[in-house]
Amino acid sequence: MQTKNSVAQLEDLAYELRQKLLNLCGVYEGAVHIGGDLSAADIFTVLYHYALNVDPKDIKMPARDRFVLSKGHAAVCMYICMALRGFFDYDEIVRTYGRLDSAYGMHPCKVQLPGVECSSGSLGHGLSMAVGMALSARQKKQSHRVFCLLGDGETCEGSVWEAALSASSYKLGNLIALVDRNCQMMTSYTEDVVTLEPYSDKWISFGWNVIECDGHDMSQLVAAVDSIPPADSQKPTVLICRTIKGKGVSFMERNIFWHAGSLSEADMKKALQEIAQKRGSR
Repeated sequence: MQTKNSVAQLEDLAYELRQKLLNLCGVYEGAVHIGGDLSAADIFTVLYHYALNVDPKDIKMPARDRFVLSKGHAAVCMYICMALRGFFDYDEIVRTYGRLDSAYGMHPCKVQLPGVECSSGSLGHGLSMAVGMALSARQKKQSHRVFCLLGDGETCEGSVWEAALSASSYKLGNLIALVDRNCQMMTSYTEDVVTLEPYSDKWISFGWNVIECDGHDMSQLVAAVDSIPPADSQKPTVLICRTIKGKGVSFMERNIFWHAGSLSEADMKKALQEIAQKRGSR
């Protein structure tokens, strides 16, 4: 089990993660899913540096927690967060990201990257895989947890709710879903496509324990993780994390244009300055 980082340490790590994300977005010649990466950066930080029982020096540790990235287009945020934890080399990510022969693709591949538990990318599938992993752990009498990060846009899909119903039916208290509830999709806002609110009530009606928090307030994220019931409990838990797409960069926040893109030299300089100012003033 890792030593728990303090809220202040986690905040510093989240700022560093954002800075490294923006740097990659500025040097990579193609588009990076930067909007959703920035909305999930604090969530990834609390997962890999606080919540998950994982060890980069022993990636096959039987008692490790498992993590499924259902919103697979946020892979680069996961790669960099894992690099900050010691799994990968950040410079190699920047040097090879998105290349044909790179292990660091736009969506994660567990074959290419030991330490990644699940290949993903097609939205709406991750929770089903996590349910299977959690059920398997129960049947084998294993005590680890299975975490799954979803984008709220993919919860428009019926496969997510079939998985949610299965999880409660099997009483999978060892399963924790986290939803990056930024209320945006690739080209529109979620509520303009499918009405998701009242969002927490839907999960409650499917038999889940619901915890809501500000997905950019590290104190709230830590408190949410700390309040998750034990793995041997009988209800799966969902953390609904209210977030802002493009969080931390003024011209990206809630801007549909920045679902994916690349930064000009001037925009990268402005974005990095904003992050540095926020980090210095906290």
